[in-house]
Amino acid sequence: MKVLSINVSMPHRVSVHGKEIETGFFKTPVAGVVVARSLNLDGDGQGDLTVHGGPDKAVYLYPWENVEYWKRTLRREDLRPGSFGENLTAEGLNENEVAIGDEFAIGDARFVVTQPRLPCFKLGLALETPSLPKTFLESGRTGFYLRVLQEGALQPGDAIYPLPSREPVRVTIAEFVEFYRHKRASREQINKLLSLAALPRAWKDWLVGKSPFQEEDGESV
Repeated sequence: MKVLSINVSMPHRVSVHGKEIETGFFKTPVAGVVVARSLNLDGDGQGDLTVHGGPDKAVYLYPWENVEYWKRTLRREDLRPGSFGENLTAEGLNENEVAIGDEFAIGDARFVVTQPRLPCFKLGLALETPSLPKTFLESGRTGFYLRVLQEGALQPGDAIYPLPSREPVRVTIAEFVEFYRHKRASREQINKLLSLAALPRAWKDWLVGKSPFQEEDGESV
């Protein structure tokens, strides 16, 4: 497992198909050392902080194997590292194996997996495929967010080292996405999800019906 590319962008206004939006979606690969901070990577930022960013979404990782899948499925050879708005394009990880609460060391930094990435309308705009957010979620190839446990430097080519998880149970990103999509679970399954220390409070409130959960496009579900 290793980092193939580190991609960053500060938010700026762009015109996408005639629509003006403030976004940090359009990430560009960078060379050399980048420092992971508690809220983001150096040189990176988010446009709408009500649904993006924060400690639980400090870094977004997307598997390169998923990019290759979308290249074939969408017949888009132009897709590259950063095309899906990810900070880290990585090799050797997938949603069926990575679980909420998994910890990784990359360079001098340490991270913990917090949640899948929910599709954003900007994904469809950026890739000129309006239906992509729905297809993206249905595919289960969502990638996942990382919280920074220890700030530190990393660079493209760094190995990704798994560390012992501190969670009492194991729920993969793929399993969580399936639950979210179908919104059906037993009390036992809900309690299992609630026991995950790494799962953000917003998700736990949603699980017990205390609040609607906001998708990344700002819509409540």
